[in-house]
Amino acid sequence: MANFFLDNEFLQFHLSHPLMKKIVELKENNYKEAEQYDTAPIDFDDAMDSYAKILEIIGEICGDIIAPNAESVDEEGAHLVNGEVVYAKGTQENHRALTDAGVYGIALPRKYNGLNFSMVPYVMAAEMVARADCGFANIWGLQDCAETIYEFASEELKNKYLPLINKGYTCSMDLTEPDAGSDLQAVQLKAHFDEQNNCWRLNGVKRFITNGDADIKLVLARSEEGTKDARGLSYFLYDRKDKAVTVRRIEHKLGIKGSPTCELVFNNAPAQLVGERRFGLIKYVMTLMNGARLGVAAQSVGLSEAAYRETVKYANEREQYGKKIINFSAIKEMLGNMKAKIDAARSLLYENSRFVDMYKIYETIAKERSLTPEERTEMKLYQKLADAYTPMLKLMSSEYVNQVTYDAIQVHGGTGYMKDFPMERMYRDARITSIYEGTSQLQVVAAIRAVGTGVYLNQMKEYETQSIKPEFESLKNKLIDMRTRYEMICEKAKAVNNAEIYDLIARRLVETAANIIMGHLLLADANKNDMFVDSAHIFIAMADAQNREKENYILSIDETTWEAYKQINR
Repeated sequence: MANFFLDNEFLQFHLSHPLMKKIVELKENNYKEAEQYDTAPIDFDDAMDSYAKILEIIGEICGDIIAPNAESVDEEGAHLVNGEVVYAKGTQENHRALTDAGVYGIALPRKYNGLNFSMVPYVMAAEMVARADCGFANIWGLQDCAETIYEFASEELKNKYLPLINKGYTCSMDLTEPDAGSDLQAVQLKAHFDEQNNCWRLNGVKRFITNGDADIKLVLARSEEGTKDARGLSYFLYDRKDKAVTVRRIEHKLGIKGSPTCELVFNNAPAQLVGERRFGLIKYVMTLMNGARLGVAAQSVGLSEAAYRETVKYANEREQYGKKIINFSAIKEMLGNMKAKIDAARSLLYENSRFVDMYKIYETIAKERSLTPEERTEMKLYQKLADAYTPMLKLMSSEYVNQVTYDAIQVHGGTGYMKDFPMERMYRDARITSIYEGTSQLQVVAAIRAVGTGVYLNQMKEYETQSIKPEFESLKNKLIDMRTRYEMICEKAKAVNNAEIYDLIARRLVETAANIIMGHLLLADANKNDMFVDSAHIFIAMADAQNREKENYILSIDETTWEAYKQINR
């Protein structure tokens, strides 16, 4: 029997991070619910034991059910029957197994049939599900919608819909339209209030909606007549039971075929307002999107892990010129680089997850009582870090999974190009990760702010204060040198008196910062556990070389080069 938690010591390592003690104590409100709920822990050790046991259950389902179903799900896909989406047989089996295990909604409070888990184990579950089947990870991950309902909806809506998540009710976030993809402020689906029936009515078309025929739908719509920008948009909850939405078609996609992507027609569909009018995009969708981007990062790391394991297995079995190909230097380099990228992305994933945990827990506490000045300061710090790290994480992890699956196909050779082997499916599945929930280019737009405000630089200096073993001093000194050079190119960027040129170099600035930050995280991991030592050496060397290339480009760019770009694109 396979277990995707027990066979991954790296997950177990990140679950034991020192900050988890504070996260769990805050999340459990000093374990006061133990008197009210049998599932509530009595202390930190009890809580961590619960985390581990639930992750073991999910890990077993991933290894024994979801992963074996992945190939058949990819082949069958979802399909339309009488205007409704029917999941592939394997998808139905996956969903039923997780529902029967009671692990949907594990991050929700216990009063809504959740387990009140922190973000870290929830993200670990998402990583394992994605390792098993990248497409099914979307169906699992869209329970993030429940977090939005919990944070912003009325008590009536929360009490009605949140307990349904644990029963397996599926979710979707219906944002994009034929003419509103990345530019969500262009959304035109109309919402008007029906006074006679005391509900809102939705009319229009949504396109590229993941899991589009879900039971619970969160819909972005234009509630303010005559508006054209984000301030005219509100957020609504639609219940599939009302049968006022038609699935026009399921898109034929390159990958993640088990996850139905739909075009929907809303025909006077009844809906309830979530939160306040006009804040749909400005507040609620942006909060949901940050959670979704964290989910895509977990999806990317999980798929990278699956691809790497398949590649190591193949390289140990395949022989050429009288020896196994894993013994060739070129293959060793590719595998080493793949592993270093995965370890770095995973360290960034759980660093960011802890940041999100801390500020969201404080936000929840603030609804019950006033935060102390120290708590409020800490909440603002972690929220600032989460806002800065989330786009960086989504950018790097999604680009890495594309690189990892590309190299995995290369190691497999012609075999990897064939549908007889899972790498072909994984390669197709990976491509969407750098596109949906905000393209890599949009992540740069969000992350570049943290370059300009010095958030990344301050974190680099904070990491530099951490003590390390003597054998890692050379790596730390290399990271300090990289940070010094980063400061230099940031000054160069500030001096650029041309917004278009600054935009041109923005991605290199963000990726340079990401390389240094991930290098520090891997160094800290190696300082605690020997299993990270090789990846730390490989990644920091690779990052240093990449940063030098980016630095040279930034220092050489000028008006003449930019004019050349403009001429080519005319």
